[in-house]
Amino acid sequence: MSRMLHLTIATPETAVVEGAARKVRAMDESGSFGLLPGHADLLTVLPSSLVRWEDDQGAVHYCAVRSGVLTVSGGEHVAIACRKALLGDDLHALEAEIEAARTDEEDAERRARVKQTQAHAQAVRQLMRYLMRGGDEGLSDILAEQEG
Repeated sequence: MSRMLHLTIATPETAVVEGAARKVRAMDESGSFGLLPGHADLLTVLPSSLVRWEDDQGAVHYCAVRSGVLTVSGGEHVAIACRKALLGDDLHALEAEIEAARTDEEDAERRARVKQTQAHAQAVRQLMRYLMRGGDEGLSDILAEQEG
């Protein structure tokens, strides 16, 4: 049996991939590159991109990573630490899952901005009531309204 790479892909929450790989393809800011057993030690930053590898049985797997760091050590250990990772064996299904996750994140960010804007507007209204009621004397009225 030929030499294999040991591939680990991990997020802060969990190890997403842990296993043998014949070869790995990834992409950094300079472009796409391949890794085979015996590769020189390497440290590079991965943008949000797709990592592809072939396991010891020859099956191809994919993992979409968000902002990661890839290291190769000893010519046989490939480790990727990333913020988020989505696994898939079907590239088209993985692309659909990535798009759905992106939409969900955009919706969550939009809801958070709305809540932040609402809280800001409420604070401005309370400040205006405080100022309109004469400063410290009006403050006790505002606090009483909030308690009641």
